[in-house]
Amino acid sequence: MANTQFADYKDVFVVADTIDDVVHPVTIELIGQARNIAKELGQLVQVMLLGEHVQAQAEELVAYGADIVHVFESPLLKHYSTDGYTKVLADFFSHNKPNVILIGATNNGRDLAPRMSGRMQNGVVADCTILTVDTEEGLVEWTRPALGGNILAEIISPNHRPQMGSVRPNVFKKPERNDATWGRVQVEPVNLTEADIRTKRLDFIPFSSEGYNIEEAQIIVAGGRGIGSKENFDKLYELAEALGGVVGATRPLVEKGWIELPYQVGQTGKTVSPKLYLAFGISGAIQHVSGISGSDTIIAINNDPNAEIFQHANYGIVGDCMDVVNAMLERLR
Repeated sequence: MANTQFADYKDVFVVADTIDDVVHPVTIELIGQARNIAKELGQLVQVMLLGEHVQAQAEELVAYGADIVHVFESPLLKHYSTDGYTKVLADFFSHNKPNVILIGATNNGRDLAPRMSGRMQNGVVADCTILTVDTEEGLVEWTRPALGGNILAEIISPNHRPQMGSVRPNVFKKPERNDATWGRVQVEPVNLTEADIRTKRLDFIPFSSEGYNIEEAQIIVAGGRGIGSKENFDKLYELAEALGGVVGATRPLVEKGWIELPYQVGQTGKTVSPKLYLAFGISGAIQHVSGISGSDTIIAINNDPNAEIFQHANYGIVGDCMDVVNAMLERLR
C-alpha cells in the first residue's frame, strides 16, 4: 500500500526547459512520460513554464498532454539563472505539494535539479533513462546508468516527497499532439527582484559557429574503434554529407582527438534519437547503446558477427567497415 503520510502530495509536475523563451523539445518528451505516470497514479500533469514572453506557448503544452500549465513571466526570467529559477519554483512548491517532479537533464536542468533538491531538502535522481511506476506503493522507479554505464541502477524514494529526477533528452519519444485535449493555463505571480539573482548574463558565445547539434540530427553516421584509423574515420564525413546527415563517435575516438567532445554519443556524451543511426565499427557497449536507444532505425556494420551492437540494431552488416562505406558512397553518387 502507498504511504498514507504523503496523501497530500499530488500530481506529476514537469519543469519546462526554455532557452530565450523557446521551449526545449525535452519538455514535450517529459510531458509524455508525466502523462504515463499520472495515469498510473490517477493524478494530473502540471507544467511549470518560466520566461519573459512564454504564455503563447502554454496552449501547445496543453495539446501535448498538460492538464495545467503554470505561467511565470518576468524580464528576470528571460535567461536561465540558478537563483531566479530556484526561487520562483521553491516559492511555488512551498505552498503546493507535488508528488513527482520531472526536470530535463539539459545544461540548465543539470544545474537546476540539485539546487532544487538542496532548497527542498529532498533527493534527486540524475540522468534517468527509464521511468516506471509501482502502482501498489505509489512510487516512481527511476532507472539510470551507473558505474560508468556498466550497470543500470533502479532507485525509489519511499520516505520522502516529492519524488524528483532529471531525465535525459532524446530518450523518450514525443507524445502525439491533440489540439482537442482539455487543459487550462494559469498565470502565476512572480516575486523576484534583481537582488535575488547573484549572477548576470553578459553575452552568449556558441561553442562553434560552424558546428552542429548532434542531438537534433535526423541522420547520424557514427564511428567506433573498429573503424581502424583517422583516415578511415574522416571518410565518414563524406558519407554523412551524401546522406544529409552528421558525424558522431564513441568515447575512444574523442579521446584519440579524432573528433570533438560535443559529437560524442553515449552515456558520457550525448543521447540522440535520429531517424537513422549508422554504427561503423562500434562494439555495442552499454555506455554507447544507452545513448542511441531512441533511434528509429539502427544499422550496425562490424566485421565481428558476435559484436554486441547487433543485438541492438534493426539491421546488421557483417563486413569490413570501409568496404561498406565505399559501397554506400558508390551507390549514392
